[in-house]
Amino acid sequence: MAVSLLSVARVAGLLAVLLLACGGAVAQVVITVSSWLPPAHALSEAQRDWCALLDRKTAGKARCNVLTRAVSAPAGTFDAVRQGQVDLSFTAQGLTPGRFVTPQLAEFPFLGDTAEAVSVGYQRSFARTPAMADEHKGVKVLAVFAQGPGVAFNTKRPLLRWDDLLALKWRVDAGAPQELGKALGLNITTTAPTESYELLSTGTMDGTLFPAEAMESFKIDRLVRHATTFPGGLYNTSHVFMMNAGKYEGLPADVRQVVDELSGEFAARLFGKAWDKADRRGLAYLQANGVVFTKADPAMVKAVSDRTAAWVEAWARAAEAKGMKDPKKALADLRADIARLR
Repeated sequence: MAVSLLSVARVAGLLAVLLLACGGAVAQVVITVSSWLPPAHALSEAQRDWCALLDRKTAGKARCNVLTRAVSAPAGTFDAVRQGQVDLSFTAQGLTPGRFVTPQLAEFPFLGDTAEAVSVGYQRSFARTPAMADEHKGVKVLAVFAQGPGVAFNTKRPLLRWDDLLALKWRVDAGAPQELGKALGLNITTTAPTESYELLSTGTMDGTLFPAEAMESFKIDRLVRHATTFPGGLYNTSHVFMMNAGKYEGLPADVRQVVDELSGEFAARLFGKAWDKADRRGLAYLQANGVVFTKADPAMVKAVSDRTAAWVEAWARAAEAKGMKDPKKALADLRADIARLR
């Protein structure tokens, strides 16, 4: 009986060890990731860089599974993350016109000359503005960020006077570029950016409003002959980097802590720097192809400012209706933050 009891004790001990081992086993957290932009695009690369940091800082406990194809068209990405079709992605809020109001804070003319400064300033605005978070319910916002400064590119002539801008036909994206075009009274056609090459190469459109990064992304650096820059950019575009809310809440505490460390201003700076790098590359392509650069003169800058004032006013009223306190002060604070970061 003694031997029997000893054997039972040993078996029980072995079982206990096995149970402890199983209980202590670390299951790897896999985060599915989607990008609606090509793999070589600056934002796709920045998202992969973020994933690499997550892997390294969690010692491999969490890793990203980057899908080879986007789970949704750009306009559906927010809902794809919200509904759990994918765990992690980014989008430009303006791709779903009318849905997001408060993020337009970061889209007006003359905000800043680098995506990094505008992105970090914008992230600070987001962090202190509850109404912005309210408009993103259903996802965990890891960061908000912005593109590089908008430029007026065209195939015809330098824009020396306001009338030169009005005389051309412009292809624009939905969201901020479209709203800007309306405010300025331009002859605009709103299409997907992927249609830029065909529209410019056939002469259907004379120009397009883009950040410099788009020259490489959409292969139009050899079509464009003139680029007109504005101090602080002609416009900007707001983006959000997000995770499915359920996925975030279900992360192990230590992994969630690392995600938090890699969010906020850290992620905003990461995406902003990536865009600035792509802008510099785009500008180099243009210079290599002999594109003529013109700085908008003070009269043209004033004309843009005067004509977009009503756009800012309309936004302020709409943002206030969304619960944003003193939108005009929020915009002034954003400009001040960007100026300090510059």
